Amino acid sequence: MEIYNIETGNFMCDGGAMFSVVPKVMWSKKYPCNEDNYCNCAIRSMLVVDGDRKILIDNGTGDKQSEEFFKHQHLNGDDNLLASLERVGVAADEITDVVFTHLHFDHCGGAVKWNKDHSGYELVFKNAQHWVGKQQWENYLNPNIREADAFFDENIMPVKESGKLNFVEEEGELFPNFEVRFFNGHTPGLMIPIINSKGQKICFAGDFIPTAANVPVKWLASYDLNPTASLQEKDNFLKEAVRENYILFFQHDITTECCNLIQSERGVKVKERFALTEISKF
Repeated sequence: MEIYNIETGNFMCDGGAMFSVVPKVMWSKKYPCNEDNYCNCAIRSMLVVDGDRKILIDNGTGDKQSEEFFKHQHLNGDDNLLASLERVGVAADEITDVVFTHLHFDHCGGAVKWNKDHSGYELVFKNAQHWVGKQQWENYLNPNIREADAFFDENIMPVKESGKLNFVEEEGELFPNFEVRFFNGHTPGLMIPIINSKGQKICFAGDFIPTAANVPVKWLASYDLNPTASLQEKDNFLKEAVRENYILFFQHDITTECCNLIQSERGVKVKERFALTEISKF
């Protein structure tokens, strides 16, 4: 098995949104911001290659929404999804599976693109089966008023209409050495992959724990719809992660790709930070 970091670009988000009730005087020491309190955040995907199977976890924003919408996301950086895949020798048509952690625009927008004359849409990964949690799908169909603006029909309905969208209802092994867990604090049915590679378990932390600065249990993002559930889910998971020596892969931390964890007197904290390519050292 080979695992690759796939960079799709960056976006800016408000530090208060990323760290919720944590005061700026505290979070700004852990994650930098500009004079407007905006933090620059990565939008990473992960590619898991296991034999003939090539699994892409999430796929960035895509480019289908309006300039007005993207203006507020402050997209930046030189990376993009297909170029990053090409750098590791994989073409879009070779992807066998696309796993969506959830259906917010910055996680699934890259699965669908405009056709040549902009008269309709087509799949970017036309040979792939696509996977999403059943509860997240139902939540997308009937979103609450706060979350609705993060969903766009054009990001996922063409996948459903193609017959290539599969719903995951149970936790466990989705593919060999590739299991999924469900968490509901950020959004109902958030599906987080845990990959077992060469004896190490690597968690694609997604929006469950978006940056290394969010590792402390109480350092939640305001984007979490149910913060009380997030606190309990996170507390339970971090204890497991320390016990089982998980490695966390951060989707949104622009400076830290991965870390391992340690139990301290004040709770679970980051032990070491490193790139995905350095995992074999740990």
